[in-house]
Formats: sequence, C-alpha cells, structure tokens
Amino acid sequence: MPFDAGPDAVPTVGKKGGSGGVGMETGECPPRIIPGKGSTMATPLTKPLYTAEATAHGGREGRVRSGDGLLDLDLKPPVELGGPGGATNPEELFAAGYAACFQSALGVVGRRSKVSVDGSTVAVKVTLGTIEGGGFGLAVAIEAHIPEVDETTASALIDGAHAVCPYSNATRGNIEVTLSAV
Repeated sequence: MPFDAGPDAVPTVGKKGGSGGVGMETGECPPRIIPGKGSTMATPLTKPLYTAEATAHGGREGRVRSGDGLLDLDLKPPVELGGPGGATNPEELFAAGYAACFQSALGVVGRRSKVSVDGSTVAVKVTLGTIEGGGFGLAVAIEAHIPEVDETTASALIDGAHAVCPYSNATRGNIEVTLSAV
C-alpha cells in the first residue's frame, strides 16, 4: 500500500529527491489532489486555452484514443520491458508530445529574442525506471539542434524554451530533465 502522509501534510519544495522534488513534512510522498479541496499544482493556470482528452483501455497492452478520434493507437510494452514491441507505448507518446511542445517553445523564445531557429530539431528521450519506495519514475533528456547559432546563444534559447514549455513546467521539480545543445 502506498505511503499516505494524510490530509494535513504540508508540501515543501526541495526536501528530498534528485531535482528539488516535493516532499512532505510528515513523510515522503508525492503531492495529492484531494477532491473538493483543489489542486496541489505549483503553478495554477491563469487562463485555460485548450484541453486535450484521451482514453486508455487495457493499459500498456491496450489502446489509446483521443477525444476527437484523430489519435487511435495500439499500445504494447517494448521488448526492453519484456513485452512484444510492435506498437507504441506511453513513454514514446510522452517523448513525442514533449519534443513537439519544446520545439514550439523554442520558436517562441527565438522570436522574442529575434534569433532564427529555422531548421532546428528537438529530440527527447524518456527513460522509465524505478524510484525509492518501489514505484516507477521517468527521466527526460532533451537535445536541441539549432543550425547557424553559436553554442552560447543556443544554450540561452534552450534554457528559455525550458522556462516557457508547458511540459517543462509540468515536470519541473518532479523528474530529472537534462538539456543539451547538439
């Protein structure tokens, strides 16, 4: 049974964990969303712009479909996890979404900085692994290539993209994310 610090636990930032994760003063556990009590989200939305919806059936060995039906995919565990492979998996979907989102954020930062990021690419690797307490966690490595831009400028643009990307903001403090210019 997962550890539950209880409804009176106070979230604290940076108590324990790799990248300044969230701990609880009454014990270590992830923050919870308590129905009717609001979200433990560190940065609440000031203006919702769009909501995507997807439904999974059968978990990692099933199917996922978006609310509009444009995404409709079989899921299979990869060979590396003892599965048959031959279909996508949650980590690939997360990597694809993060890469596309980060690429868009890079474009925003480039425009704001008046630096062209035309021809840039973003590759995201999502690693699934175990964490303390017997659970599972993710780590992300983001590699961005921005042609015709020096390394200092590329690093500044990548850091800027990491500051505005919704995926980066959603994962900040929860999972390890490494950034590199390639």
